[in-house]
Amino acid sequence: MATAVEQPQEHSQPATPFERIGGHAVLRRITDRFYDLMEQDPAYAELRAMHAADLAPMRESLPAFLAGWAGGPRDWFEAHPGKCMMSMHAPFPIDRQTAGQWAEAMRRAVEDAAPQDTEIAEAFIGVLTRMAMGMARA
Repeated sequence: MATAVEQPQEHSQPATPFERIGGHAVLRRITDRFYDLMEQDPAYAELRAMHAADLAPMRESLPAFLAGWAGGPRDWFEAHPGKCMMSMHAPFPIDRQTAGQWAEAMRRAVEDAAPQDTEIAEAFIGVLTRMAMGMARA
């Protein structure tokens, strides 16, 4: 009686959070929605007041940061060696209220962008909320 020879299974690398969230296209949707909320919703007025009048540079920078941070292309980190979100935001008077506004706007933006992988979307929201709240000074 002949036995079947088992074929070796291909072991692919697990998808990065960048891939799971939907790559650049979804990160762009999240970022655009985030800054739209910040500009249009009075609930984020204090947060908006901390930013420059022109949000275009931030709309370009944040998705690139998020891509590298989530395991995708590291272009932002190569363009800003030695920088991180904490050091970039150190000069700003971030308190719990503005950090909370940032976290809430980002939560809404991620939910509105509706990534297909809801597990990674929830993880993104959780980690970004902790990061924002960690920037708050008393």
